Amino acid sequence: MRIGVPRETKPGENRVAITPLAVRALREAGAEVVVEAGAGVASGFDDGEYVDAGAAIARHASQAWSADLVVKVKEPLPPEFPFLSESSTLFTFLHLAALPEVTGELLDRRVTAVAYETVTSAGALPILRSMSEVAGILSIQVGARGLEKVCGGRGVLLSGTGGSPPGDVTVLGAGVAGRNAARIAAGVGANVTILDVNPEKASLADRECGGKVRTILSTRETVADAVREADLVVSTVLVPGERAPLLVTRAMVRAMRPGAVVVDIAIDQGGSVETSRPTTHAAPYFIEDRVVHYCVSNMPAAVPRTSTQVLVAATLPYLLSFARHGVAGALRADEGLLSGLNTHGGLVTCEGVAKAFGKGFLPAREAIR
Repeated sequence: MRIGVPRETKPGENRVAITPLAVRALREAGAEVVVEAGAGVASGFDDGEYVDAGAAIARHASQAWSADLVVKVKEPLPPEFPFLSESSTLFTFLHLAALPEVTGELLDRRVTAVAYETVTSAGALPILRSMSEVAGILSIQVGARGLEKVCGGRGVLLSGTGGSPPGDVTVLGAGVAGRNAARIAAGVGANVTILDVNPEKASLADRECGGKVRTILSTRETVADAVREADLVVSTVLVPGERAPLLVTRAMVRAMRPGAVVVDIAIDQGGSVETSRPTTHAAPYFIEDRVVHYCVSNMPAAVPRTSTQVLVAATLPYLLSFARHGVAGALRADEGLLSGLNTHGGLVTCEGVAKAFGKGFLPAREAIR
Protein backbone atom coordinates (compact mmCIF):
# COMPACT_ATOMS: atom_id res chain seq x y z
CA MET A 1 0.00 0.00 0.00
CA ARG A 2 1.09 3.54 -0.78
CA ILE A 3 0.15 6.06 1.93
CA GLY A 4 0.19 9.78 1.14
CA VAL A 5 0.43 12.61 3.66
CA PRO A 6 -0.34 16.05 2.17
CA ARG A 7 0.56 19.29 3.90
CA GLU A 8 -2.46 20.78 5.71
CA THR A 9 -4.03 23.83 4.05
CA LYS A 10 -6.69 24.87 6.57
CA PRO A 11 -5.82 28.31 8.01
CA GLY A 12 -3.79 27.95 11.20
CA GLU A 13 -3.58 24.16 10.90
CA ASN A 14 -0.11 23.29 12.17
CA ARG A 15 -0.56 19.58 12.81
CA VAL A 16 0.55 16.76 10.53
CA ALA A 17 -1.05 13.34 10.12
CA ILE A 18 2.16 11.28 10.45
CA THR A 19 5.26 11.41 12.63
CA PRO A 20 8.64 9.96 11.62
CA LEU A 21 8.18 7.19 14.20
CA ALA A 22 4.87 6.26 12.59
CA VAL A 23 6.53 6.24 9.16
CA ARG A 24 9.07 3.74 10.45
CA ALA A 25 6.31 1.47 11.79
CA LEU A 26 4.38 1.64 8.52
CA ARG A 27 7.50 0.85 6.49
CA GLU A 28 8.10 -2.19 8.68
CA ALA A 29 4.51 -3.25 7.92
CA GLY A 30 5.31 -3.13 4.20
CA ALA A 31 3.76 0.21 3.23
CA GLU A 32 5.31 2.99 1.17
CA VAL A 33 4.86 6.45 2.67
CA VAL A 34 4.96 9.71 0.71
CA VAL A 35 5.01 12.95 2.71
CA GLU A 36 4.57 16.33 1.03
CA ALA A 37 7.57 18.60 1.56
CA GLY A 38 7.21 20.74 4.66
CA ALA A 39 4.15 18.88 5.97
CA GLY A 40 5.63 18.35 9.44
CA VAL A 41 7.65 21.54 9.92
CA ALA A 42 5.05 23.38 12.02
CA SER A 43 4.87 20.36 14.34
CA GLY A 44 8.64 20.23 14.69
CA PHE A 45 9.38 17.44 12.20
CA ASP A 46 11.58 18.34 9.25
CA ASP A 47 11.73 16.53 5.92
CA GLY A 48 15.05 14.93 6.80
CA GLU A 49 13.51 13.08 9.74
CA TYR A 50 10.87 11.58 7.46
CA VAL A 51 13.50 10.54 4.92
CA ASP A 52 15.58 8.91 7.67
CA ALA A 53 12.46 6.98 8.76
CA GLY A 54 11.95 5.67 5.22
CA ALA A 55 9.47 8.09 3.65
CA ALA A 56 9.71 9.67 0.23
CA ILE A 57 9.27 13.44 0.04
CA ALA A 58 6.77 14.74 -2.51
CA ARG A 59 7.53 18.15 -4.01
CA HIS A 60 3.94 18.60 -5.18
CA ALA A 61 0.68 17.98 -3.31
CA SER A 62 -0.65 15.88 -6.19
CA GLN A 63 2.00 13.24 -5.49
CA ALA A 64 0.79 12.74 -1.93
CA TRP A 65 -2.86 12.80 -2.98
CA SER A 66 -2.36 10.09 -5.62
CA ALA A 67 -1.67 7.42 -2.98
CA ASP A 68 -3.91 4.44 -2.17
CA LEU A 69 -4.64 5.93 1.24
CA VAL A 70 -4.49 9.67 1.90
CA VAL A 71 -4.04 10.55 5.57
CA LYS A 72 -4.78 14.08 6.78
CA VAL A 73 -5.70 15.97 9.93
CA LYS A 74 -8.58 18.12 8.66
CA GLU A 75 -11.14 18.01 5.87
CA PRO A 76 -10.13 18.88 2.30
CA LEU A 77 -10.65 22.50 1.22
CA PRO A 78 -11.84 23.65 -2.25
CA PRO A 79 -8.31 23.89 -3.75
CA GLU A 80 -7.87 20.22 -2.82
CA PHE A 81 -11.17 18.99 -4.28
CA PRO A 82 -9.62 18.20 -7.69
CA PHE A 83 -7.31 15.71 -5.94
CA LEU A 84 -10.24 13.66 -4.61
CA SER A 85 -10.97 10.49 -6.51
CA GLU A 86 -12.62 7.10 -6.34
CA SER A 87 -9.22 5.42 -6.58
CA SER A 88 -7.96 6.49 -3.15
CA THR A 89 -9.30 6.41 0.40
CA LEU A 90 -9.34 9.49 2.62
CA PHE A 91 -8.70 9.08 6.37
CA THR A 92 -9.05 12.31 8.37
CA PHE A 93 -11.30 14.44 10.57
CA LEU A 94 -14.31 15.29 8.40
CA HIS A 95 -17.23 16.58 10.54
CA LEU A 96 -19.41 16.32 7.43
CA ALA A 97 -22.70 17.15 9.16
CA ALA A 98 -21.53 20.77 9.31
CA LEU A 99 -19.94 20.82 5.83
CA PRO A 100 -22.42 20.35 2.98
CA GLU A 101 -19.94 21.44 0.28
CA VAL A 102 -17.32 18.88 1.33
CA THR A 103 -19.99 16.19 1.61
CA GLY A 104 -21.20 16.96 -1.89
CA GLU A 105 -17.70 16.72 -3.33
CA LEU A 106 -17.01 13.40 -1.63
CA LEU A 107 -20.26 11.99 -3.00
CA ASP A 108 -19.85 13.41 -6.50
CA ARG A 109 -16.30 12.08 -6.72
CA ARG A 110 -17.30 8.72 -5.16
CA VAL A 111 -14.61 8.96 -2.49
CA THR A 112 -14.20 6.31 0.19
CA ALA A 113 -13.92 8.59 3.23
CA VAL A 114 -13.25 7.34 6.75
CA ALA A 115 -13.75 9.99 9.45
CA TYR A 116 -11.61 9.97 12.57
CA GLU A 117 -14.46 11.33 14.67
CA THR A 118 -16.84 8.40 14.09
CA VAL A 119 -14.34 5.54 14.53
CA THR A 120 -15.37 3.62 17.64
CA SER A 121 -13.82 1.17 20.09
CA ALA A 122 -15.76 -0.47 22.93
CA GLY A 123 -18.37 2.27 22.74
CA ALA A 124 -15.81 5.08 22.86
CA LEU A 125 -14.37 7.37 20.18
CA PRO A 126 -10.62 6.72 20.47
CA ILE A 127 -9.34 9.14 17.81
CA LEU A 128 -11.73 11.96 18.65
CA ARG A 129 -10.96 11.48 22.34
CA SER A 130 -7.32 12.41 21.81
CA MET A 131 -8.19 15.82 20.40
CA SER A 132 -11.14 16.37 22.76
CA GLU A 133 -8.74 16.14 25.68
CA VAL A 134 -6.50 18.80 24.14
CA ALA A 135 -9.44 21.05 23.24
CA GLY A 136 -10.89 20.79 26.74
CA ILE A 137 -7.61 21.84 28.33
CA LEU A 138 -7.11 24.66 25.82
CA SER A 139 -10.64 25.97 26.34
CA ILE A 140 -9.71 27.35 29.76
CA GLN A 141 -6.52 28.96 28.44
CA VAL A 142 -8.32 30.70 25.58
CA GLY A 143 -11.31 31.50 27.76
CA ALA A 144 -9.08 33.15 30.36
CA ARG A 145 -7.44 35.16 27.57
CA GLY A 146 -10.86 36.20 26.27
CA LEU A 147 -11.77 37.56 29.69
CA GLU A 148 -8.88 40.01 29.48
CA LYS A 149 -9.92 43.56 28.64
CA VAL A 150 -7.74 43.65 25.52
CA CYS A 151 -10.00 40.97 23.99
CA GLY A 152 -13.19 42.72 25.07
CA GLY A 153 -13.65 40.63 28.20
CA ARG A 154 -14.92 41.80 31.56
CA GLY A 155 -11.46 41.78 33.15
CA VAL A 156 -11.89 38.79 35.45
CA LEU A 157 -9.00 36.60 36.61
CA LEU A 158 -10.38 33.06 36.86
CA SER A 159 -8.31 32.18 39.92
CA GLY A 160 -9.20 35.35 41.80
CA THR A 161 -6.73 36.71 44.34
CA GLY A 162 -6.55 37.14 48.08
CA GLY A 163 -8.65 40.27 47.78
CA SER A 164 -11.06 39.31 44.98
CA PRO A 165 -13.33 36.32 44.29
CA PRO A 166 -12.58 33.70 41.62
CA GLY A 167 -14.37 33.64 38.28
CA ASP A 168 -17.40 31.49 37.51
CA VAL A 169 -17.04 28.80 34.83
CA THR A 170 -19.92 26.82 33.34
CA VAL A 171 -19.08 23.69 31.35
CA LEU A 172 -21.80 22.13 29.19
CA GLY A 173 -21.20 18.43 28.74
CA ALA A 174 -19.25 16.00 30.91
CA GLY A 175 -17.55 14.04 28.16
CA VAL A 176 -13.80 14.00 27.62
CA ALA A 177 -13.55 17.67 26.60
CA GLY A 178 -15.90 18.83 29.33
CA ARG A 179 -14.19 16.92 32.11
CA ASN A 180 -10.78 18.23 31.08
CA ALA A 181 -12.10 21.78 30.91
CA ALA A 182 -13.63 21.43 34.36
CA ARG A 183 -10.45 19.89 35.78
CA ILE A 184 -8.25 22.73 34.53
CA ALA A 185 -10.72 25.42 35.62
CA ALA A 186 -11.04 23.90 39.08
CA GLY A 187 -7.27 23.55 39.24
CA VAL A 188 -6.72 27.28 38.82
CA GLY A 189 -9.28 27.99 41.53
CA ALA A 190 -12.37 29.00 39.55
CA ASN A 191 -15.91 28.25 40.70
CA VAL A 192 -16.93 25.48 38.29
CA THR A 193 -20.38 24.18 37.36
CA ILE A 194 -20.67 21.25 34.94
CA LEU A 195 -23.94 20.11 33.38
CA ASP A 196 -24.81 16.87 31.61
CA VAL A 197 -27.95 14.86 30.87
CA ASN A 198 -26.16 11.77 32.22
CA PRO A 199 -25.79 11.81 36.03
CA GLU A 200 -23.05 9.16 35.88
CA LYS A 201 -20.89 11.33 33.61
CA ALA A 202 -21.42 14.32 35.87
CA SER A 203 -20.43 12.23 38.87
CA LEU A 204 -17.28 11.08 37.07
CA ALA A 205 -16.41 14.71 36.41
CA ASP A 206 -16.85 15.52 40.08
CA ARG A 207 -14.51 12.68 41.08
CA GLU A 208 -11.87 13.64 38.52
CA CYS A 209 -11.97 17.21 39.85
CA GLY A 210 -11.54 16.08 43.45
CA GLY A 211 -15.02 17.17 44.43
CA LYS A 212 -14.24 20.80 43.58
CA VAL A 213 -17.04 21.28 41.04
CA ARG A 214 -20.80 21.64 41.21
CA THR A 215 -22.67 19.13 39.04
CA ILE A 216 -26.18 19.77 37.71
CA LEU A 217 -28.54 17.73 35.55
CA SER A 218 -28.76 19.50 32.20
CA THR A 219 -32.17 20.86 31.20
CA ARG A 220 -33.10 23.94 29.22
CA GLU A 221 -33.80 25.79 32.46
CA THR A 222 -30.62 24.75 34.28
CA VAL A 223 -28.51 25.60 31.23
CA ALA A 224 -30.08 29.07 31.04
CA ASP A 225 -29.43 29.68 34.76
CA ALA A 226 -25.83 28.44 34.69
CA VAL A 227 -24.97 30.41 31.53
CA ARG A 228 -26.42 33.60 32.98
CA GLU A 229 -24.24 33.31 36.10
CA ALA A 230 -20.99 32.52 34.26
CA ASP A 231 -17.93 34.56 33.40
CA LEU A 232 -16.83 31.76 31.05
CA VAL A 233 -19.05 29.21 29.30
CA VAL A 234 -17.41 26.19 27.62
CA SER A 235 -19.76 24.19 25.42
CA THR A 236 -18.54 20.70 24.56
CA VAL A 237 -21.66 18.69 23.71
CA LEU A 238 -21.32 16.26 20.80
CA VAL A 239 -23.58 13.77 19.04
CA PRO A 240 -21.19 11.53 17.04
CA GLY A 241 -21.54 12.08 13.32
CA GLU A 242 -24.44 14.53 13.67
CA ARG A 243 -24.68 18.29 13.73
CA ALA A 244 -24.16 19.63 17.26
CA PRO A 245 -27.41 20.28 19.16
CA LEU A 246 -28.31 23.91 19.91
CA LEU A 247 -27.94 24.31 23.68
CA VAL A 248 -27.43 28.05 24.20
CA THR A 249 -29.88 30.34 22.44
CA ARG A 250 -29.28 33.96 21.50
CA ALA A 251 -31.62 34.96 24.31
CA MET A 252 -29.42 33.09 26.79
CA VAL A 253 -26.33 34.85 25.44
CA ARG A 254 -28.02 38.24 25.77
CA ALA A 255 -28.74 37.44 29.42
CA MET A 256 -25.04 36.80 30.16
CA ARG A 257 -22.77 39.25 31.94
CA PRO A 258 -21.36 41.87 29.55
CA GLY A 259 -17.80 40.86 28.69
CA ALA A 260 -18.33 37.22 29.60
CA VAL A 261 -16.81 34.61 27.26
CA VAL A 262 -18.19 31.66 25.30
CA VAL A 263 -15.84 28.94 24.00
CA ASP A 264 -17.75 26.70 21.59
CA ILE A 265 -15.69 23.54 21.19
CA ALA A 266 -18.55 22.02 19.18
CA ILE A 267 -18.07 24.56 16.37
CA ASP A 268 -16.48 21.93 14.11
CA GLN A 269 -19.85 20.13 14.17
CA GLY A 270 -21.79 23.34 13.53
CA GLY A 271 -21.66 24.80 17.04
CA SER A 272 -23.99 24.47 20.02
CA VAL A 273 -24.34 28.22 20.73
CA GLU A 274 -26.74 30.11 18.47
CA THR A 275 -24.45 33.13 18.18
CA SER A 276 -21.35 31.09 17.26
CA ARG A 277 -19.62 31.26 13.90
CA PRO A 278 -16.28 29.67 12.91
CA THR A 279 -13.13 31.68 13.55
CA THR A 280 -9.43 31.06 12.94
CA HIS A 281 -6.29 31.10 15.06
CA ALA A 282 -5.33 34.37 13.36
CA ALA A 283 -8.55 36.06 14.53
CA PRO A 284 -10.04 33.76 17.17
CA TYR A 285 -12.36 36.14 19.06
CA PHE A 286 -15.41 38.18 18.14
CA ILE A 287 -18.04 39.99 20.20
CA GLU A 288 -21.74 39.32 19.71
CA ASP A 289 -24.45 40.66 22.04
CA ARG A 290 -21.73 42.06 24.35
CA VAL A 291 -20.25 38.55 24.86
CA VAL A 292 -16.79 37.47 23.66
CA HIS A 293 -16.88 34.32 21.50
CA TYR A 294 -14.03 31.92 20.70
CA CYS A 295 -15.02 29.49 17.93
CA VAL A 296 -11.88 28.10 16.32
CA SER A 297 -12.75 24.86 14.53
CA ASN A 298 -9.27 23.35 14.83
CA MET A 299 -8.36 24.32 18.39
CA PRO A 300 -5.67 21.65 18.97
CA ALA A 301 -3.60 23.14 16.13
CA ALA A 302 -2.55 25.82 18.61
CA VAL A 303 -0.27 23.22 20.23
CA PRO A 304 0.74 21.16 17.19
CA ARG A 305 3.66 19.24 18.66
CA THR A 306 1.56 17.80 21.47
CA SER A 307 -1.55 17.39 19.32
CA THR A 308 0.26 15.61 16.48
CA GLN A 309 1.92 13.14 18.82
CA VAL A 310 -1.36 12.34 20.59
CA LEU A 311 -3.35 12.13 17.36
CA VAL A 312 -0.88 9.82 15.60
CA ALA A 313 -0.73 7.54 18.64
CA ALA A 314 -4.48 7.10 18.22
CA THR A 315 -4.52 6.65 14.42
CA LEU A 316 -1.43 4.45 13.97
CA PRO A 317 -3.09 1.12 14.89
CA TYR A 318 -5.67 1.75 12.15
CA LEU A 319 -3.03 2.82 9.65
CA LEU A 320 -1.11 -0.38 10.32
CA SER A 321 -4.29 -2.38 9.74
CA PHE A 322 -4.86 -0.62 6.42
CA ALA A 323 -1.24 -1.31 5.46
CA ARG A 324 -1.45 -5.01 6.29
CA HIS A 325 -4.97 -5.85 5.11
CA GLY A 326 -5.86 -3.20 2.54
CA VAL A 327 -8.72 -0.74 2.95
CA ALA A 328 -11.59 -3.14 2.41
CA GLY A 329 -9.95 -5.89 4.47
CA ALA A 330 -9.26 -3.58 7.40
CA LEU A 331 -12.82 -2.22 7.36
CA ARG A 332 -14.35 -5.68 7.21
CA ALA A 333 -12.17 -6.92 10.07
CA ASP A 334 -12.95 -4.10 12.52
CA GLU A 335 -16.52 -2.95 13.22
CA GLY A 336 -15.18 0.07 15.08
CA LEU A 337 -13.11 1.21 12.10
CA LEU A 338 -16.04 0.46 9.79
CA SER A 339 -18.16 2.87 11.83
CA GLY A 340 -15.80 5.58 10.62
CA LEU A 341 -16.87 5.08 7.00
CA ASN A 342 -18.88 8.20 6.05
CA THR A 343 -19.04 7.99 2.24
CA HIS A 344 -18.38 5.24 -0.31
CA GLY A 345 -19.17 4.90 -4.00
CA GLY A 346 -21.23 8.08 -4.08
CA LEU A 347 -23.40 7.09 -1.11
CA VAL A 348 -23.61 8.29 2.50
CA THR A 349 -22.68 5.47 4.87
CA CYS A 350 -22.97 7.36 8.19
CA GLU A 351 -26.46 7.73 9.64
CA GLY A 352 -25.65 11.02 11.39
CA VAL A 353 -24.48 12.64 8.15
CA ALA A 354 -27.55 11.35 6.31
CA LYS A 355 -29.78 12.81 9.03
CA ALA A 356 -28.05 16.20 8.83
CA PHE A 357 -28.80 16.54 5.10
CA GLY A 358 -32.02 14.56 4.80
CA LYS A 359 -30.35 11.94 2.63
CA GLY A 360 -30.83 8.22 2.49
CA PHE A 361 -27.84 6.13 3.50
CA LEU A 362 -26.39 2.71 2.92
CA PRO A 363 -25.16 1.01 6.11
CA ALA A 364 -21.40 0.71 6.05
CA ARG A 365 -21.50 -3.07 6.41
CA GLU A 366 -23.54 -3.33 3.21
CA ALA A 367 -21.28 -0.87 1.38
CA ILE A 368 -18.11 -2.86 2.11
CA ARG A 369 -18.95 -6.42 1.16
